[in-house]
Amino acid sequence: MEVSVKLSSGKDTGRTVKLNEEIFGAEPNDHVIYLDVKQILANKRQGTHKSKQRNEVHGTTKKFKRQKGTGGARAGSRKSPLFVGGGRVFGPQPRDYSFKLNKKVKRLARISALSYKAQQNNITVLESLSMDAVKTKAYAGMLAGLSLGDKKTLVVLPESNKNVYLSSRNLGHSKVVTASDLNTYDILNAQNLVLVESALPVIEKTLAK
Repeated sequence: MEVSVKLSSGKDTGRTVKLNEEIFGAEPNDHVIYLDVKQILANKRQGTHKSKQRNEVHGTTKKFKRQKGTGGARAGSRKSPLFVGGGRVFGPQPRDYSFKLNKKVKRLARISALSYKAQQNNITVLESLSMDAVKTKAYAGMLAGLSLGDKKTLVVLPESNKNVYLSSRNLGHSKVVTASDLNTYDILNAQNLVLVESALPVIEKTLAK
């Protein structure tokens, strides 16, 4: 698959770049995508939810009514879950939601997500992207020049660039990542993928066999 290379101003360079068919032309596997996205979201969960059980709430264990003759059930503690202010039965407790996923499964999931983007023609290749200063307006102008100003975008750099990252930080619809940090959830969560041309070899080195 060939994609035209564009300048950051949005103009066409007249060149095209061939995307690796092994990565961008594979048959997508929906199940491994589901597993990888599930793991990414699970790993983000703090798992700090907590409710008090009957041994943790404040209350008396003094028998507050007689055993028989009340017409109701026996009760010997105000901490019982049956009473207002009592403990909760089987409430949430702190736990770790993360789980292991094989590297080959995660690799296949990223390839599948990239292949979906290629099939939908939602990949833009930039010749280069660099900024001398932190300018959100300039970054937004770059996206507007690519006709992506109102779309959710994922910009992939070959290496970390502080100015580009800080310029994009205030824009809720755009995210900047390095090619080595690319993950399935970010790819699918974006409508359009903007790849800097020099990031393609990094992606190929990471995902190609």
